[in-house]
Amino acid sequence: MDLWEYFNNNEGKKITKWSHYFPVYEKHFGPLRDKPIKLLEIGILNGGSLEMWRKYFHPDSVIVGIDINPDCKQHEQEGIHVRIGDQSDPEFLKSLVEEFGEFDLVLDDGSHHVDHVNKTFQVLYPLIDKNGMYFIEDTHAAYWDSHGGGLDVPESINNISKNLVDVLNADHTRGAVQPTLFTRTTTSITFYDSIIIFQKGGVIDKRPMEIGGPKSDEVLIIRTD
Repeated sequence: MDLWEYFNNNEGKKITKWSHYFPVYEKHFGPLRDKPIKLLEIGILNGGSLEMWRKYFHPDSVIVGIDINPDCKQHEQEGIHVRIGDQSDPEFLKSLVEEFGEFDLVLDDGSHHVDHVNKTFQVLYPLIDKNGMYFIEDTHAAYWDSHGGGLDVPESINNISKNLVDVLNADHTRGAVQPTLFTRTTTSITFYDSIIIFQKGGVIDKRPMEIGGPKSDEVLIIRTD
């Protein structure tokens, strides 16, 4: 099933998405469809996207949605779990991991308020699966003062992510930036219009390589334990 086709033929609960998100979904979510995953969507609204993910991903996947609005509990159904709570509450977020285990995919489509997005990322990103994906959408809201943002607001997820590019590349900064666990466990940060994606990849041993000659038997080691 193609997500764009599903969206355009949807007769179920209302789905609200920007049109240019769908190619991004297909590119990054497509490889996850062959096996069951655990997905957490932050922000339920009308419940339509939860239904879309349930039908798109493997039928044995665990689909979890959270929202601060108690009325969203009505969207719970077979294959879809709904929990009510504040996305900026660390204990609530940790309780989700305790209940469902490490998530393979987190999709933040919640309040989009700068403070909420940051707190959610700080708590959940270290707790997702070692090969997990953290997907933040509607990041254009980080430019709006109504959401605590602005072009030069250092706490906006856009500016935080720009700084994390340096942390990702810390090994090459000649001491200017010290490597962290983020450096060792993150393989990429991908920017799209209104979307930022963080991809994990186990614990990565990064080192220069040479091919040919007497030392050509060296290989890149990726530890997954």
